[in-house]
Amino acid sequence: MAKWAELMEAAPVSEVGACEGESARVLELARMAKALGHPMRVRILRYLAGRDSCMCGDLVEVLPVAQSTVSQHLKILKEAGLIQGTIDLPRVCYCVNPKALATLRDLVDWAATIPPRGSDADVEPAGS
Repeated sequence: MAKWAELMEAAPVSEVGACEGESARVLELARMAKALGHPMRVRILRYLAGRDSCMCGDLVEVLPVAQSTVSQHLKILKEAGLIQGTIDLPRVCYCVNPKALATLRDLVDWAATIPPRGSDADVEPAGS
């Protein structure tokens, strides 16, 4: 069986295949959480959530980081599906992906539920 770290770096959940049900939810939540693992990406997501759309340059004006850094954070958020970018040459217009945010909200709610006592659901055995 693949090590947990290898699964986390593997293909998107839809391509993992062996993961179904709750295990797929664990991987999807981890993938989204990884994309939100930097405070600046959380700030960007919240900023975009308050607007219909935004250009990268708009973010550069309000964030204390370089344009290249903003672009890298946008790329990570887009790869995770949390935001969408539409090309409006020569720029890209970004907005939140409401479906992905709803999925994230559902996954966090699911993760916050307490499993039945004695349940080992979604617990990876040590050394596997």
